[in-house]
Amino acid sequence: MKKNRGKQIFRIVLLTSTAFSLFYVPWILVKAWILPLPDTIQEQVEEAIGHGFDGMIVYVDEAGKPPAFYTGGWKDRKSKTPADPNSLFKIASISKLYVAVSITKLVKEGRLSLDETVAYHFPELVGRIENAEKITLKMMIQHRSGIPNYTDNPAYWENEQDNGKLALEFALDLPASFEPDEDYEYSNTNYLLLRQLMDKLLGYQHQRFIKERILIPLNLNNTYFSIKDVDLGDVMSGYYVGYDDDFKAREYGMLATAQDVGIFLRALNDGSVFDDGEKEIYPYVYDHGGLVVGYQSLAEYHKDIDAVVVQFINTTDFNGYEWNLSEITINRIVKILRRGSS
Repeated sequence: MKKNRGKQIFRIVLLTSTAFSLFYVPWILVKAWILPLPDTIQEQVEEAIGHGFDGMIVYVDEAGKPPAFYTGGWKDRKSKTPADPNSLFKIASISKLYVAVSITKLVKEGRLSLDETVAYHFPELVGRIENAEKITLKMMIQHRSGIPNYTDNPAYWENEQDNGKLALEFALDLPASFEPDEDYEYSNTNYLLLRQLMDKLLGYQHQRFIKERILIPLNLNNTYFSIKDVDLGDVMSGYYVGYDDDFKAREYGMLATAQDVGIFLRALNDGSVFDDGEKEIYPYVYDHGGLVVGYQSLAEYHKDIDAVVVQFINTTDFNGYEWNLSEITINRIVKILRRGSS
């Protein structure tokens, strides 16, 4: 009797907790995931816009086929300007791939070693970055340094645009996230330091090196390093859920067209971005995403179908909802490609 009563109580608790958890399920994500796969990528783009994205650009480079472009929604919501596949977009952390390739080139030239430490290059940071004597360049490139991420510091977001000019200060004098090379944690501070290291080593801004050694050889004429370098009218507007503001004028570093990112990603994966002996040194990943206020991007290479897919979406939040929806969308696009229909 007691045993049966215990089972009943357990079932009631289980059902109650299940009902409670289902109340908080983001059903649009479930819907986006389980809907029947459309016949074409364009239909998938339009479906994603229906889920709440303001605007979207997709670039597809399948080996043996001309590049294909797909758009949906708005380039500018206020003026009702349709999304333009040639718009410039803030690529955010996709820029880390360009930095990693540049560091690789400097290592091959003998100007750097992946085993050199933070303390060696930034002696002034010893005591301000824990384990500076043990953290290597390779660990920073691979996000295995344990250096805290400055964007995880709440104080940074109190005035994000101004604080961005002093971003390193928001990662100093904090305990390490873990011992060097003992774990993985994505940290923007790693690449902030790597960019500063390039500036010191080269004696000029690292952007010039990226342009001369990566952009020009690949004919990437629609990739830029600052919003100041471009006509603002060429930039896709960016939106944050719950706000009417257009965040287009904010400074977030590199901008590029989807095609330029796609060409670079193809060159990274087929090795043509490298000179002799560099690919064997390269220590980082071959795909990447980017997220800043108003802009989220994914750039992927799929070896099984020899295809590059770049997806730009100009609607964000920082709660993970919009990012998860974008990942579901690109995964469905890749499924359509694998099915042989675009």
